[in-house]
Amino acid sequence: MHATPLMSLPRTPSLRLDGRRALVTGAGRGMGLAAAAALAEAGAHVALVARSGDEIGAAAEAIRAAGGSAEALALDVARPEALQAVLAERDAFDILVNNAGTNRPAPFLEVTPEDFDAVMALNLRAAFFVAQAVAKRLVAAGKPGSIIQLSSQMGHVGGPRRSVYCASKHAMEGMTKAMAIELGPHRIRVNTLCPTFIETPLTRPFFEEASFRDWVLSKIKLGRVGQVEDLMGAVLFLASDASAMMTGSALMVDGGWTAE
Repeated sequence: MHATPLMSLPRTPSLRLDGRRALVTGAGRGMGLAAAAALAEAGAHVALVARSGDEIGAAAEAIRAAGGSAEALALDVARPEALQAVLAERDAFDILVNNAGTNRPAPFLEVTPEDFDAVMALNLRAAFFVAQAVAKRLVAAGKPGSIIQLSSQMGHVGGPRRSVYCASKHAMEGMTKAMAIELGPHRIRVNTLCPTFIETPLTRPFFEEASFRDWVLSKIKLGRVGQVEDLMGAVLFLASDASAMMTGSALMVDGGWTAE
């Protein structure tokens, strides 16, 4: 009597990132810091980018103290030539978390050209050229990669006092789809991560207004404001082989905001 051979089971792709290099912009606090910490914990070497050298220096030191590998790069991502010069001196980054961004909420009828330009310069123009710089190095090295664009639920819906922010994030969604088409043949994946309102140093002052907080909670079906930890697993998923067949897509982490 012959034993029946065991069925061969598929194996779940790993979320580990050992040997990979990640670049995270706006990494000194909030969502950027959480992304950097998650990537380092999964084994990646992480370069933290922000204008504030002291802040990212402290963050990189904390990551190293926790057993991770990290370096701080004090750069203004709004100056693409400076970033390109730094990247030219380093090996290509396998992973980009394009997180640096801002918002200047105002009623549509009161938006100034200065506010429009400031939001678009960081949320769209800087994000575009950061992604381009990282992708150029990957293509030149013949390496695959994952570009994660920090978009927003506001890249899929509208919101009061957020006409410029919504414009920037809707544009990022379109940019991401076009990038995915062009970079796919180079095995570089490009996706957006779309959070709901996350409690960070940038957003915390907004929640001090009771009417705003009530409005936010009325839209989030899970009944709470997001925390940075809510995004860390999603970042790892998009960065790792677990999402190897995913590009040009949006990963919603919005507590159900856009479900209706």
